[in-house]
Amino acid sequence: MASTDTIAAIATAPGAGGVGIVRLSGPRAREIGEAISAKPLTPRQAQYARFVDADGTTIDDGIALLFQAPASYTGEDVVELQAHGSPAVLQQLVRRCLTLGARDARPGEFSERAFLNGKLDLAQAEAVADLIAASDTRAARAARRALDGAFSNRVEALAAELLRLRVHTEAAIDFADEPLDTLGGTQLRTGLDHAIESLASLLTGAERGQKLRDGLHAVIVGPPNAGKSSLLNALAGSERAIVTDIAGTTRDLLRETIRIDGVELTLVDTAGLRETEDAIEREGVRRAHAELERADLAIAVLDARQPEADRAAVAAAIAGVPLQLWLHNKADLLPGAEGEAAPADTQDVLHVSARTGIGLDRLHARLRAIWAQGGSENAEGAFTARARQVEALRRAGDELAMARTALAGETLDLAAESLRAAHDALGEITGRVVPDDLLGHIFSTFCIGK
Repeated sequence: MASTDTIAAIATAPGAGGVGIVRLSGPRAREIGEAISAKPLTPRQAQYARFVDADGTTIDDGIALLFQAPASYTGEDVVELQAHGSPAVLQQLVRRCLTLGARDARPGEFSERAFLNGKLDLAQAEAVADLIAASDTRAARAARRALDGAFSNRVEALAAELLRLRVHTEAAIDFADEPLDTLGGTQLRTGLDHAIESLASLLTGAERGQKLRDGLHAVIVGPPNAGKSSLLNALAGSERAIVTDIAGTTRDLLRETIRIDGVELTLVDTAGLRETEDAIEREGVRRAHAELERADLAIAVLDARQPEADRAAVAAAIAGVPLQLWLHNKADLLPGAEGEAAPADTQDVLHVSARTGIGLDRLHARLRAIWAQGGSENAEGAFTARARQVEALRRAGDELAMARTALAGETLDLAAESLRAAHDALGEITGRVVPDDLLGHIFSTFCIGK
């Protein structure tokens, strides 16, 4: 899909002393680049140039690079002007590009053009942003795998498998008077079972990739005055939450993203779980329950002096959370807390004191272990994924389950419709099937130079 206009933006601007890049893409990129460089540009050759303004004065000197269509990132003619990293110089270069006929690029427009011109699929384009935003080497490697097609290739292979099943099912509909087994029904059911297994495996990998990208979503929950806000402050290393002896102080959700030895967690402090007549506190409790419904990890904070009563108050609320960690807080108030009589930790329970720091080192170690348990550490072949992609896979899985039920009852029209819906859900991941408004939303989150 060729663009009729040429866009320009500062691609990288590291600051004075470094190298900054102004990037052009579009049908007039070469013409504009040569005008600024005051010389012809040879494709794929780094050429020294003095970048000149309209009156012939020198803006800066640097390197000009031309990537001729279609062998470029966007699939269009692309010119990169590498100058000194002064923001003033780079802005002057951009203004010169605009006076010569370019326009300012929108956020993510370079990657959007790469997608529209078939250089990247949608999942790969999103991986570009994930690679830029990666906060550690694991996330960067996973984003690089997604950019190289590790995720897209599996999605497309599964989509091809579903397409074959759709063709088989649609063909069988034309012979509805015949028993399905005489039309290859066994082969169809076996193929569908295999597709369901493949999708389940892909979903597991995508969920792991989402955690690599977004971090572990951990909700701190417990009865009032158990020390939830104190624990958030201790883990965050700052006074993020108000702490008092008054039960019900925390009434809304408080979020904090922290990193512990390379493990990223989004911590959510919640209102204490209890029945209350206070309308505001009751809303806080409702929001706590809603947050638990999408949590990866529930950190249940109990008062170490009455753990059984506190456990009974929160056990039902966290029953559906995949990972759980029980903390007996205020361990410094227990008899013998500093000596041999101190209570021992177990696989399920850690004794900590958010106030004094007792057990926080063991808590850090346990959080790292939980991260590994979730499959986010040392995962061979891991790739990054986004929430929308995981949701699309889940919808596809639901549709395949309905298709299997329909096949069992030999209602082929329903099976065909479910297979089509599953196939389309996979298409949303790579951009084969995607609404225009979704494209705008996705690429608007990119930086302007990409």
